[in-house]
Order: sequence, then structure tokens, then C-alpha cells
Amino acid sequence: MTSRTRRVALVAAASTLSLVGLAACGGSPSTPSGGSTGGGGGSAQAVKGGTLNMLGSGDVDYMDPNITYYSIGYLAARIWSRQLFTYPAVEGQTTKSVPDIAESLPTQGNGISADGLTYTIKIRNGVKWDTQPARQVTAADFVRGVKRTCNPVQPFGGLPDYEDLIKGMTQFCDGFAKISDKSAKGVADYINKTDLPGVVAKDDLTLEFTLTHPAAYFTDMLTLPAFSAAPKEYDQYLPASPELGQHTISDGPYKIDSYSPTKNITFSRNPAWDAASDPVHKAYVDKIVINETVTQDSTQQQLQTGSASADMEFDNFPPPSQLPALIAKKDPNLNIGPSASSNPYIVFNTASPNNNGAMGNVKVRQALSYALNRNNIIQVLGGPKLNDPLSHVLPSNIVGGEQNFDLYPYDAAKAKQMLADAGFPNGLTVKMLYRNSSEGSSKTFQTAQQDLSKAGFKVEGVPSPNADFYTKYLQVPSVAKRGVWDLAVAGWGADWYGNAALSFFNPLFSGKASFPPVGSNFGLYDNPTTNDAIKKGANAKTEDEARTLWAAADKQVMADAPFFPITNPKQANYHAAQVHGAVYVPAMQNFDPTNVWLSADKQGG
Repeated sequence: MTSRTRRVALVAAASTLSLVGLAACGGSPSTPSGGSTGGGGGSAQAVKGGTLNMLGSGDVDYMDPNITYYSIGYLAARIWSRQLFTYPAVEGQTTKSVPDIAESLPTQGNGISADGLTYTIKIRNGVKWDTQPARQVTAADFVRGVKRTCNPVQPFGGLPDYEDLIKGMTQFCDGFAKISDKSAKGVADYINKTDLPGVVAKDDLTLEFTLTHPAAYFTDMLTLPAFSAAPKEYDQYLPASPELGQHTISDGPYKIDSYSPTKNITFSRNPAWDAASDPVHKAYVDKIVINETVTQDSTQQQLQTGSASADMEFDNFPPPSQLPALIAKKDPNLNIGPSASSNPYIVFNTASPNNNGAMGNVKVRQALSYALNRNNIIQVLGGPKLNDPLSHVLPSNIVGGEQNFDLYPYDAAKAKQMLADAGFPNGLTVKMLYRNSSEGSSKTFQTAQQDLSKAGFKVEGVPSPNADFYTKYLQVPSVAKRGVWDLAVAGWGADWYGNAALSFFNPLFSGKASFPPVGSNFGLYDNPTTNDAIKKGANAKTEDEARTLWAAADKQVMADAPFFPITNPKQANYHAAQVHGAVYVPAMQNFDPTNVWLSADKQGG
């Protein structure tokens, strides 16, 4: 979501909303495989060298792989951080997890125990931190990384995905929340002195996970950056802190040379990185420079004009209003890819004190749902060719329980009557949070404002910069409880692919366990009936049983109307003509910057 996913997770859609969840690639350094369906791919001879310039108007949420939960954070992490498993930039394989730092994918009887509860993973020798001297990434580093995710200062927003799944994780996190010393030393002491039974280093290169119940999706879940290794040097800094952002250590193909939040990030080659130990990242360019101060329209203009200092988007995407023309002329540098997301959606703040707590009344939320015109919003996001309507929790390309139903077909008259029946015959004033630098987010706000007015709702805008939207608003429960916003234009994407229904329900709708900052239940929705339905789905013994249970959970959530889903969009991305090998990876909502190369005559600078 956008909170890439966060996916959001938090994701970025064709509407330019960024949230809020990569064996070897084919080819070789000289003949990479795959390419963008809209151009830039193919089997042309790869050119090494040059500077890849990326343009955007926002920043990562946190420069910390274990904590980032924002699609743009995932994109940045791809450059300097590696995981046990990941999604490769290979056409046709971008949603199939492959080994990265792990030597191989575990299978039943070869890494996965007969009861499906124990995963034993061998770490690839030769993967090193860029320390002085460089040293091997170890199983203990991965244990430290997982433990860091539930720190009490800034925990990972997707904890509900696995807190109940990994043996002892709930108890470990509960204890962590109670520590009195929340300094860097206090956090490090708890991590280093407290065992986590479900994540154990058997030796330097052998990592063992123990689960509370079988989970066929666990290997895919391990693609999350949250499961990244963390070097011992991170004990000196609070997780996700600005200080850590200035003292990062890389195990990926590039290292961070400088990071000025909301302004720029520069990367150069990691001298400790060995291509022989990395089957996923090719690292063709010498440097990657991210400019975070460029508007959405200017980014698109520069990419199309062929400037040597403009190669790829960062968190900007083609403006929706320009997409029809780009599609009509079959622009070879445009890519339209799948997203497996609910993006955007409008979340309702059930804890808002405004209007005597009106947003806590299910009748008011249902009235809002009837009053919002999904088709009108889809039209301003680029139209139905790019935005499949979504009227429930699960998108159609998520395996497990997806069913097509709509409890709230647009009906302004019915909405107005329901609002009166709920005690507001003279209408209701609500505040809507949106990102004013995003064309899609702004137009979603404007369209919702107009449609809701027909049912008696007056909508006041609460504009936010991209960089503040999650970190200063949605991820801070006290902001919701103060009534700073009643509605917000957010987005969500799958934390992993395939059997991923859990990654939509647990982080977004599972009651207090999913409240920010440990989850992404931004509207603080809590219904024991829903919570029970989600637990049943998570503990299903078979895929068929899971489908039935997730379908029931979907209908329960929608009956309570904690949010208004709009679309499972196709993602639009654009790159300059000098960029080659551009393969769209859904987990990052963009092309993989570690696998593109630049034309020999336009190497940036």
C-alpha cells in the first residue's frame, strides 16, 4: 500500500497512491532476461555503468528494512537490503518467491518438517555486510532482525501477519512492550537477552523457524523486508530512528552514501557485495540517485523528454489524466501491471469524537458507503480499463475466499434517509484526509466530496504531504482519537502473493491487535465477531476450508462498513527511453532499479 505495502503494507496504484506487504533469475550479466511489457525489456546487450536517476515527491517511511511497511520503502530497500527469499525481476516469475540469501526454497522433507511446523533454512555463504572488514551475514543476524520488528518504539506495521504464527512471538512481543528502558540500550538488551523460541540460529549459516500451525504461505511471507537480517551495529540505535537512517549497513548490491529525508538519497556500489553470491540482483548501474523534490507532472514530463538526469519514477507515477493518451499511442515506455490491491480505499475513523462519535455508528458508516459513487471515483483515477471495481475486502487475484458481492450499491437517497434515521436529519460534517501532491488522491477527495454532498454530508479536506500521510497521521492512533480526520484516502496491497488472504484481514481488521503502529487498522475498527472470523480463517486446516472461512470474514467486515473499497487497480509505471531491462515487480509497484541498465550514450550523472 501505499503503506506498500504498505504494501502497504502499503501500495502505489495507477492513481499514484502509495501506501500501505522477490532461484535464480534467468540470463547473465551480459544477457538479462525479461523486460517491461510496455518496453525497455528484451535481450539487448546489457551495458554496465552510469547513474540511474529516479524522481519522486515523497520519502520512505523508515530507512530500516525490518520496520518499513510502505511500498516506496520496499523499493528503496531493494537497492541495499536482501531477504531470505524474494520476487525476481524476471517476466512471468515476478510473483513467485525464489531464494535470495537462502540457498534454496524449503520443501516438505527438505527443510520443512513432516508436520509443517519447522522450517530449516540454509544461508548462502559469501553474503556480507559492508563493514570494516566485511563479514558474513549470519543466522543470528536474521534472529535479531525478526526480534526488532516488535520493538516498543516503532514496531513493524504488519506484525499481525505472523505474531500468532511464529512460536513464542506473541509472548516475546508482549514482554518487549513492557520494558521500562526504551533507549537504544534498553531495546538492544531485551533483544539480546530474551529468547524467541520460534526463530533460532542453529549455527552461523542455519536458521530455524517453528510455527504454531502449518502455513503453506510461510515461505512467501518470508519475502517481507521485515524478515531481513540486522547487523549487530544496529544495537546502537533505536529501530527506525533518524540516527539509524544515517548509519545503515548494507548486505545488498548498493550502499547508502547519503540520505537527506524528503530531499534525496544516493547509492553507490557496495564493495562487499559479490555477484556470485546473489542470484537476483544484477547491479548494472554504478550509482542510483533519488531526487524526492520533483512533482508528479514534472517527473512525467522529464521522463518523456529524454533528459539524461531523469530515468525512472520513485514514488511518482503517470498522472491518471495522461494515461489515456499514453495508452492510445502505445507508448513503449509505459507499463501496465497487476497490483493485487485495494487501492485506493476510503477508511472510516470509528474512534473519531466528532459529531458525538457519529463515525462509531455503523448506520452512519453504511450511509457513507451508499453515498459514495465508486464509478465516479474510478473515472477520475483513469477509468475502468485501469481500475477493476472492488466492493469487498479481497481482490480477485488473491487466492482464498474471494467472492464478488456489493452490499452498498450507490444510492444517495437511501444514504440520506439512513443518515436521518441515525439521528442526523440535517446532515453531517466530516473531515477527509488525503495527499494533496497526488493527482489521484486529490481527485478521489474532490469526487467523494461532491458525491457525499448529495446525501447530506459536508466534507472538509485535510491535505497532507506524501511523507507525512502515514507516519504523522494514519500510523498514530492518538491523531485518529482526537478527530483530526474522519475519512482518509488510503491504500493496501498484498504483503505476499498467491495464498495471501490473511495479509488483508489481519493487519487491517483484526481489532486491537491490528491497531497502529503494530498494524494498519487506521480507523481503529474492533468487532469481536470479526476478530473470531479472522482467527478461524487463519487457522483453517485445508485450502477449501480457508476459502469458506475467508468468504465469511469478508461479508462480516463489509456488514460493519469500516471502509469503502474502490478498486483493485492495474499499476501504471513509466521509464525513460534510455532505460532497458525494466521489469515490473508487483511487490515494489515499480521496475527493479537493481536490474535495469542505461543506454551507452545516456549514462546519467
